[in-house]
Amino acid sequence: MSAKILYKKTRDDLFYLLVVGFIGLLRLLPRRATIALMRTLGRLGFLVAGGPRRRTIAHLSMVYGGEKSPAEIKILARRVFIHFATAAADLIRMPVILKQDINRLVTATGLEHLDRAFATGKGLLMITCHFGNWEILGAWLAKNGYRMSVVGTTLFDPRLDKILVETRDRAGYTNIARGKGTREIIRTLKKGEAVGMLIDQDTKADGVFVNFFGRPAHTPTGPAVLARRLDLPIIPIFSYLQDDLTYRIECLPPLTLVKSDDEAHDIQVNTQKCSDAYEAMIRRFPEQWVWMHKRWKTQPDQLQD
Repeated sequence: MSAKILYKKTRDDLFYLLVVGFIGLLRLLPRRATIALMRTLGRLGFLVAGGPRRRTIAHLSMVYGGEKSPAEIKILARRVFIHFATAAADLIRMPVILKQDINRLVTATGLEHLDRAFATGKGLLMITCHFGNWEILGAWLAKNGYRMSVVGTTLFDPRLDKILVETRDRAGYTNIARGKGTREIIRTLKKGEAVGMLIDQDTKADGVFVNFFGRPAHTPTGPAVLARRLDLPIIPIFSYLQDDLTYRIECLPPLTLVKSDDEAHDIQVNTQKCSDAYEAMIRRFPEQWVWMHKRWKTQPDQLQD
């Protein structure tokens, strides 16, 4: 084993042990103590994580520079870090939250849209984004009888990915690895169940450019393609953190999709509708979206021959 490989293995092993130990500690603490500790780490992360901090400020400036001062944008960027530290606290404590009854922490509106879609027995697509706390959203839906799977990105360390997948399994919904589960997605839909998808990031998945906050953003087309081919609804649904540290789930009406003889046109238009639903929710609670992600990394001129 080369020195470089040995160094990487040792580093990854130490990081894994540190994470596992930290998770164990936080699950022993009361929720508010865990959140207080994680928010402190979030504030620290804002100070020391130069790359993510600069990207967050740059993206917020790009969108809100005409209406907020640099000082206001910096405060908002800091709140983004604090929010995701809070969301991480609840993800880590998910087994405890489930044991104590997740309904004490979550309220929901608009569930009639889900109920009507499930009643058809045809299956449905739910779209959300890396906003609020999407893990709480999935856990609450599963624990309240909504049969579903989610398509998720595999973590860099298989051991940490196993912890995340097991957390989802305990909550009652199935994890489908992104890029590896097309057949499983279709089987789930044909059983009349729901598949949750997050398409608000620039990934290697097949996609099109849509307008997102006034700029082209390369966006996966999975929901639009599946909805068109299987004649299924796309229902936007979001979970956001409230000031009292509870969560609110908002389920919106199914998107009004277009279907014509031009498949490429339909996929473009319907993917834009998905993105518009994301943008509208993010504008309401901008501190609860992942502005540190390289959302506008890929641009149309980069894909030209």
